Amino acid sequence: MASFLKRILLGKPLASADEQHQRLSKKIALPVFSSDAISSTAYATEEILHVLLLASAGAAAGVAAYTKLVPLSIMVVVLLAIVVISYRQTIFAYPSGGGSYVVSRENLGEMPSLVAGSSLLTDYILTVAVSVAGGVAAIISAFPSLGPYRVLLCVGFIVLMTIANLRGLKESGAVFAPPTYIYILSLMTLIIVGLYRVFVQHIEPIKHTGEAAELLKGTDPIILFIFLKAFASGAVALSGVEAVSNGVPAFKKPESKNASTTLIWMAVILGSTFFGLSVIAYHMQPVPEQSETVLAQLAEHIYGGRNILYFITQFATFAILILAANTAYADYPRLSSIIAKDGFLPRQFSNRGSRLVFSNGIIFLALMAIALVVVFGGKIGALIPLYAVGVFTGFTLSQTGMCVHHIKIKEPRWKLNLTINAIGALTTALVTLIVITTKFLSGAYVSVIVIVVLAAAFKAISRHYKRVKSVVSVTPDFKTYRHQHLVVVLVGSVNKGVLLAVQYARSLAPDRLIAVSVVTDPDEERHLREQWDAFSLPVDLHTISSPYRDLTGPVLAYLDELDREDADEMITVVIPEFVTNFSSQWLHNQSALALKAKLLYRPNTVVTSVPVIVD
Repeated sequence: MASFLKRILLGKPLASADEQHQRLSKKIALPVFSSDAISSTAYATEEILHVLLLASAGAAAGVAAYTKLVPLSIMVVVLLAIVVISYRQTIFAYPSGGGSYVVSRENLGEMPSLVAGSSLLTDYILTVAVSVAGGVAAIISAFPSLGPYRVLLCVGFIVLMTIANLRGLKESGAVFAPPTYIYILSLMTLIIVGLYRVFVQHIEPIKHTGEAAELLKGTDPIILFIFLKAFASGAVALSGVEAVSNGVPAFKKPESKNASTTLIWMAVILGSTFFGLSVIAYHMQPVPEQSETVLAQLAEHIYGGRNILYFITQFATFAILILAANTAYADYPRLSSIIAKDGFLPRQFSNRGSRLVFSNGIIFLALMAIALVVVFGGKIGALIPLYAVGVFTGFTLSQTGMCVHHIKIKEPRWKLNLTINAIGALTTALVTLIVITTKFLSGAYVSVIVIVVLAAAFKAISRHYKRVKSVVSVTPDFKTYRHQHLVVVLVGSVNKGVLLAVQYARSLAPDRLIAVSVVTDPDEERHLREQWDAFSLPVDLHTISSPYRDLTGPVLAYLDELDREDADEMITVVIPEFVTNFSSQWLHNQSALALKAKLLYRPNTVVTSVPVIVD
C-alpha cells in the first residue's frame, strides 16, 4: 500500500541514466530559479513604505515618506545590477553550482564557506516561509473571511509544494511555469496602465480613512537611520538572485551560458517591475495594512475597483508568491547535498530519491518552513526582518571569494573582473552591515544566531565524520586475526523459533555454543529444563535468575562475565524473533528490539536475528 501511494503521489522511479533528460531549458529554468526574486516585487515596495511611514515609535513621516521611495528604489536597482554582474562571473567560474558556498570553500577557506553555506540554507528556509505567507496574504486581501485560516493555508500550500518537488525538478518546473509568466504579464499590465493613469489621466492618490489617514498627517522627519532601515527592507528584492548560480548543473547544456542568460532575464524583469511599482506607489500613496497589501490597493485604485483585472492580479500574486518557494525547493536540496558530500551535513542529504531529486533535503526544508510559519503565525511582516541577513552575507562572501579567484587564476581581463567583484563585495558588505544594524532588534539577531549556530553544527558534524574515518581507515599492511568464536542463543521457551535458532547457531561451527534463558522464578526454570530435555537439544542451557523481570540487564551482565573469562572471544548473540504483519506487530513483546539496541553498542559482539514469519 505504501509503495502504491508513493507511486501515485510521486510517480514512477527514474533511473540514474535519465538525469540528463531531467535538466531544464531556459524557459522552464526562469520560473524555477527566478520566481523567488521576481515575486519579491509583491512585497519589497510595501516593506520600504512600512518603515518610511512609521519613522519612529508613536510618530509618522506622513506624505513626505513617499518622496524617498523612488530614490531608495533606484539604489536597490543599482545594487541589483552590481550583484547580477558579479554572479554572472561566478556562473562561468564555477559551473558545478553551489554558489557562495563553493566559491568561499575554494578561495576563502573552511570557516567562511561554512558561514556562506549556513547563510544560504537559512535564507532558503525563510524563502519558503516568507513566500507562502505572502501568497496567503494576497488571497486574504481579496477574501478577508479567510483570515482565521492563515496558518492552516500556509501549511497546506507548503505540503503541496513539497509533494510537487518530490516528483522531480523538471516536472515541478513545468507545472509552475505558467503561473510565473501570468504574474509577470499581470504585473507589467498593472504598471503600464498605472503609469498611463498617473501621467496621462492624472489620477488622484488613494483616499484613506481611519488610522491610515491619521498616519499620512504625520510630519516626523526621516532621519538617516530610518532611511537606511527602509533601504535594508527594500533590499529583500534581491533575495533569490543567487539561486541561478547555485543551480547551474540543473540547466541543459551549455549549462553556464544558459544559466547566465536566465540570470540576465531575471534581473531585467525584477529591476524594471520593482522600479515601476515604486514610481506608481509614489503617486498613489498606498498605506501598508495587515488586511490589504500595497499591491492590492494599487490594483484596486488603478483598475477602478475590484473587477476582473483586480482579481487576476491578486490570484497571479498569490500564485507567484506560493511558487516562489520553488526556488528554495530547487536550490536547498542541491546545496545541502554538496555540503553533505564535503562532510558537514548528514550523508543522507546527498542521496537522490526515486525521482532523482534530493528527497531528504526537500522534506527537511518543508518541516523547517512549517515550523517558522506556525511560530510566527504566518505573518509576512514578522518574517521579513529575519530574511535579508543571510542573503547579503552570502553575497559578500561570494564576491570576496571571486576577488581571490581572479588574483590566483589571472585569467584574461582578470583586472576588470576583479574590479567588478570588488565593487560587489564592498557594496554587499555595506548592505549587510546596514541590515544587521538597522534590523537587529527587529529580528535580524535571530538570523545571526542561527547562522553562527548552524556553522558550529557543521564543524561538529565534520569532526564526527573525521573521527569515524580515522577509526575505520586501514593501511595496506593492516592484518586481521582470528578470534575465538562464542555463540549465545537466547531462549524464552522451546518453540519453532528457538529450534531454528539453535540449528542456525550450530551451522556457524563456533568454538563454544551456549543457550541462555532469563527466568523469573524456580518454576519457570524447571519447566524450561523439562522442555529442553524432552527435545534432547545438544546445547548446554544456562539460566539467569531475574526476580525483577528485567531482560536486557541480566543478559548484558552475563556477556560481561563471559568477556572476563576470555577477552579475546568474539560473541555472536542469536535472537529468535517472531515477525507478523504491521497491523499486529504491536501486540507482541518488543523485548528483542530493546535488547538489539543495547547490544549494538557492545564491542566484539555480533547480533543476529532468526525470524519466524507469521502470516
